[in-house]
Amino acid sequence: MSTAAQLEIPLDVLDSARLTMDELRRELAIHLYAQGRLSLGKAHELAGLSVWEFRQLLGSRQIPPHFDSSDLATDLETLDLHG
Repeated sequence: MSTAAQLEIPLDVLDSARLTMDELRRELAIHLYAQGRLSLGKAHELAGLSVWEFRQLLGSRQIPPHFDSSDLATDLETLDLHG
């Protein structure tokens, strides 16, 4: 079971930033991912986008993907299982 937290943002703040709520969620997801505070999986969920769409968005912002040794191990394991 998933729980959710709510954040109240005054409409005049969204209006001043010229953002919709969906755009704000995307911006937050991008920022937290770029800082290394969210994984790709959690960031794309927060953004409300597919993994592919989120990766394209990151690319358009020139934000490099995070890839560490555990990601490499997972990829190698996947390749071994399907190879």
